[in-house]
Amino acid sequence: MRAPRFVVRLVDRFEERGVYVPGEDNKAISPWRDFGWLIAAFMVTVAVFVLFFALAA
Repeated sequence: MRAPRFVVRLVDRFEERGVYVPGEDNKAISPWRDFGWLIAAFMVTVAVFVLFFALAA
């Protein structure tokens, strides 16, 4: 199953900030770089949650 186009663009925006490379542990943790997919998935989940309850009301 392919992800919707807007989700891919959102994740690409996070990955442009830098991609995690295993073995490069000398850098500080960057949540945008290390957890871009997780952050994007969380934002989409919250948006769907809000939209669901907005339509249910």
